[in-house]
Amino acid sequence: MRIERSVTTVSWIPSDLLEGMGKMATRMKMAHHDPPPPDSLGPDVPAVIYDLRVNDRFRFANQLRAFVEVDDRESIIGHGYCGGGFIGATTVGLGVGSITIPAVQLDDLQREPEVGDTWVRFTQTVGGRTGAPMPRAVNHPPFIQYHAPIVWTTLELTIHTDGSHQAAMVGASGFPRHWLFDHSGALVAKSSVAEYKKWMNDSFGRRTPWGDEDSPALVTEVETLLERELQGAIMRGGKKPDVRRIKEGKALVEQGSVSDELFLLLNGVLVVEVDGEQLAEVGPGSVLGERAVLEGGARTATLRAVSECKVAVVPADRIDLDRLSALAGGHRREATG
Repeated sequence: MRIERSVTTVSWIPSDLLEGMGKMATRMKMAHHDPPPPDSLGPDVPAVIYDLRVNDRFRFANQLRAFVEVDDRESIIGHGYCGGGFIGATTVGLGVGSITIPAVQLDDLQREPEVGDTWVRFTQTVGGRTGAPMPRAVNHPPFIQYHAPIVWTTLELTIHTDGSHQAAMVGASGFPRHWLFDHSGALVAKSSVAEYKKWMNDSFGRRTPWGDEDSPALVTEVETLLERELQGAIMRGGKKPDVRRIKEGKALVEQGSVSDELFLLLNGVLVVEVDGEQLAEVGPGSVLGERAVLEGGARTATLRAVSECKVAVVPADRIDLDRLSALAGGHRREATG
């Protein structure tokens, strides 16, 4: 019997992650950010990946697909990889027109599978760099880089002889945003921290999986569907939101303080604390602060930055109370401010 399972990442550039030279390039229409990938890739993941690639909707995708062959006694008699990487292209604006430059895909790194009595674990790294040059100064030899930094994700997939499996994103470049999809094609997790400047400075040579280093991926669960819908109202529903940066270890709000602001976490991870106890961690896309609006204005929790965070802040009257009530009811975490 052949058991085949998969896990996939799609990596893309949200508009709010670009900084410095990258933001300037988009304003000059020499580069572009990406619309979000779909919430589900559906049952035919390769076909959807191909369609996204043709329409310039992502930077690269990593599909780790693998199989285990099992005999009648559920002994492992074979195994192997059958997935790989898909690299996008870079569209560069040139005055009244544009050109599309193929990206450079590096060799897929597929480690020798680990084999146990009832399981096989596969690990695959996929990535590359844009074909467009990005000359810049860096802090270490050779001190000037001409080629673009390297992007990648590293996926791990364990297939058991009973048909069950586990999958995770265990490594990733610090830029762009990486979304993780399960075997059915459903979005299940996201990379939480994108560090554009650090990525520009570090991600080349030995500081990549094709050298001798990988970077662990900080991953959080996906936000609710309602939160995804509210993001548009917060970011594009009138006056631009106030964007704040919260340093690692600092609080966005303190339990017991009074305000009527809503928060959309754009980048980083916040921990929810009640009476000093950490109850949950939330990542990009989370909408926070509705309970204070619904329950009299006092914050019911402290929101503290696990990493440096970027947060959009708007008055609560930007969202109607019915939607705030639905948001509060859909949150499983305790007291979100």
